[in-house]
Amino acid sequence: MSWLRDSVREFFQKGDLLLLGLCVAASGYGLVLIFSATRYLGDNNRKVLVQAAAILLGVLVYIFFSAVDIELITEKSWKLLLVFNVVFVLLTLTPLRVEGTNGNQSWIHIPGFPVNLQPAEIVKLTFVLLLAWQFHKLQERGLSKPFSVFQTAGHTLFMCGIVAVASGDFGMVLTYLFIFVTVAWAGGIKKRWFLLALVAAVAAVVLIWPHVSGDYRMRRFTVVIDHLIGNPDTLQEQTLGTGYQQSRSILYIGSGGLFGQGFLKGVQTQSYNSMPKYVRETDEIFAVCGEEFGLVGCALLLLLLSCIILRCVWVARKARSPQSALIAMGYAGMLLIQIAVNVGMCLYIFPVVGLTLPFISYGGSSIVTMFAAMGIVSSIKMRSLPSWLRDRSKL
Repeated sequence: MSWLRDSVREFFQKGDLLLLGLCVAASGYGLVLIFSATRYLGDNNRKVLVQAAAILLGVLVYIFFSAVDIELITEKSWKLLLVFNVVFVLLTLTPLRVEGTNGNQSWIHIPGFPVNLQPAEIVKLTFVLLLAWQFHKLQERGLSKPFSVFQTAGHTLFMCGIVAVASGDFGMVLTYLFIFVTVAWAGGIKKRWFLLALVAAVAAVVLIWPHVSGDYRMRRFTVVIDHLIGNPDTLQEQTLGTGYQQSRSILYIGSGGLFGQGFLKGVQTQSYNSMPKYVRETDEIFAVCGEEFGLVGCALLLLLLSCIILRCVWVARKARSPQSALIAMGYAGMLLIQIAVNVGMCLYIFPVVGLTLPFISYGGSSIVTMFAAMGIVSSIKMRSLPSWLRDRSKL
């Protein structure tokens, strides 16, 4: 057991305790909000206990991954990681799939395992590792050469396609795409490729839109556009139809004012029928914060999450290698897109795509995955170059 004691001692000497503290503070804040958001269920705080257990497990996972040399693991096992990514996501097409609480098909249940798992959520972790490794290997050929761009983009689109087909979780697809954009930007791919991708995306939307505009997913987009432009012809759809969840969300936030109505005193939060079941503690947790803690509480929440992202960027700048830097930036991008989309959903400026708020929303898979990702960032920080050597490496 001496190796375990040595690993723990090294963690407390070199690990990123600040990042761990920020993650625990954010998840603790989330736990308070989940307690309030699920009080109306009267289920003896089952979800609060599950979330608390997930946070505890997440802290242990953080410490474990801090001790792992992730570059070495990726170099030796990249083929295994790729197989894991594909097979694990495809499990949602097997009899292991279960219907989530809000009707999505992104979850599986492994017999004997105490909770359901969301494969695409967990695979984000290894997807970032593989993408950063791939960019690192292609740097010698030139990242902006067509072969390199098509190879990395192909890897990303392949994973996005699997996630879309297997689970139909387009919020997760958006996350994977933004991770790629973040890593590509940090890796130094020339801007002309981003412009070309934007043009291609716009062209695809223009060509596909007429064929899918009646689909319920597309109605989620159109109802947001109608809301933003104030279209009076679809007012009922905006408030009672497709946009019901978001119209209730901005009611939550608006009623909170500057300091909120008080913990456990939010009129809408504590009402049984004020929001579709099970989204209060997941997709709309930011709205709960707005009603009970007001603008000040929301600002504090976003400040905590912003500090976590900035810490990832800080670690990336001091990383010992470009590969480690890209890993840290990939996780920063992962956090950024999920925060932006989730808050945008609650403010009725982005369609509902089922993305939870990192460290805050209820969900065991999400919380453990986030702690694992930050543990890898801590591992990068533990193995960063000293300042004098880092400066010499630039000569």
